[in-house]
Amino acid sequence: MFWILLKVVLFLFLVFDIIVGGFMLGLDPVGISRIAESFWLSADRILSITLLVQVFFVFFYVRIFHTKPLAILRKQIALFLTGSKAAGQFETASPNASFWFVNTFIAKSLQILVKFRKEMEEGRVLRTEVEIAADIQKHILAQAQVQIPGIDVVARTKSATEVGGDSFDIIQGDHNYYIYIGDVTGHGVPSGFVMMIVNSLISAFSRTFESGAEIISNTNAILKPRIKSNMLMSLLMIRWNDLTHRLAMTGAGHEYLLIYRAETGKVSKIQSGGIALGMTKDISKLAKEREVEFVPGDIAILYTDGITEARNGRGADALMFGVDRLIEAIETAESKTAQGVFNAITITLSRFMGYNHKQFDDITLIVLHYRDKEKLDIPSAAIRPEFITEWHW
Repeated sequence: MFWILLKVVLFLFLVFDIIVGGFMLGLDPVGISRIAESFWLSADRILSITLLVQVFFVFFYVRIFHTKPLAILRKQIALFLTGSKAAGQFETASPNASFWFVNTFIAKSLQILVKFRKEMEEGRVLRTEVEIAADIQKHILAQAQVQIPGIDVVARTKSATEVGGDSFDIIQGDHNYYIYIGDVTGHGVPSGFVMMIVNSLISAFSRTFESGAEIISNTNAILKPRIKSNMLMSLLMIRWNDLTHRLAMTGAGHEYLLIYRAETGKVSKIQSGGIALGMTKDISKLAKEREVEFVPGDIAILYTDGITEARNGRGADALMFGVDRLIEAIETAESKTAQGVFNAITITLSRFMGYNHKQFDDITLIVLHYRDKEKLDIPSAAIRPEFITEWHW
């Protein structure tokens, strides 16, 4: 109704201006002079008053429907730039359809930008929390640097995302050293939290139980009711007794334990056995600890499937690294020491993955060398640039 009345007024002003134009040319078709005389005014005064009314109306029109909306837009943009929550909360009206369209578009755009900024701010908070989780995880993994008498150990992990699902630790008991490696389904924050829970449980149970099977079974019993059904963790634990110099292993659905035999120069593949943590509440009958032959000069290798399932490209036809290439890298390593074998695997894997690779899964590698004499020739932990592509630990 308001817009119709406004259009009528504008039409009447237009008609009056045409009449005034005729009067200025000496025409008086509607008798402006007679109308003026009836109000005891001159025709010029009537015209002046009417023109003043029109000027006031035009000022009102421009102020309300053009100047004010632009001022509102300017204020809203300023509110957005200063981070105010009031940005985007406005409406402007105009009889000009194009101007109304522009105002509406800018208003909607500001609302979208405000929402996007809010999501970005929340994203920054989430990212900060992810970074905190990543720092906690790195701190936990950094603790796994226990010195084992007679055994050289090199252990590293590389997450596919900021928070990884791979886990490893070296825990010292009275006469036992527990070395384990684990791989939670997927990667990212949920997997990282499961990894940290398992790390804490194993660390606690290793002070209560001696057998790796008991440690893993009790860890699973606590873990299973507290995680989603699709969250599983494969795990492989070895127990080194420093008094008897014997090695025992317990598996929970993990990759092979690889043992390089110094006597034959070949690698033995030993299946881990068992089932992954989180599959069922009671795995005590499936988790078995068994002794593994490990003599001076031998090297044990524990790894996650991020190594064996690494690909040399992004296409569907890309090849996986596989266990055979891993074994070949071990057997052909120039230096049969923990660091030498670790470097050889790293170089071979890096060359296989090549440049512009994408890491799809977390990667963890532990190498243990049972030396039969004091270390004499220790290769540098650093890998020379000519032996590695862009991938590195």
